[in-house]
Amino acid sequence: MSGVQLVIAEKPSVAQNLAAVLGAGKRGQGYLEGNGYLVSWCVGHLVGLASADAYDPKYSRWCYEDLPIIPEKWKYAVAPDKKEQYEALVSLMNRPDVTSLVCATDVG
Repeated sequence: MSGVQLVIAEKPSVAQNLAAVLGAGKRGQGYLEGNGYLVSWCVGHLVGLASADAYDPKYSRWCYEDLPIIPEKWKYAVAPDKKEQYEALVSLMNRPDVTSLVCATDVG
């Protein structure tokens, strides 16, 4: 069984251009599909570092005595306004027919 390639672009307009070249014209929720490809996109930074109070509620108010705050394990948070596209990408990456992923975002 051959799988499909997931191509992730930086933004929707670039994904549409890539999909047109790859022959992926069928629309899904947060992606385009066809010709052995899934083409999706980010919308800026989907995930960032969690705020300090995610480690301890006392950090919701900054205090010099608590600095520097250097966690043993860093936590991350999905931007609330980008949650839908983040979940679409997670779902696509976990599809059983996806055999490879192409990062087609800016490299700089």
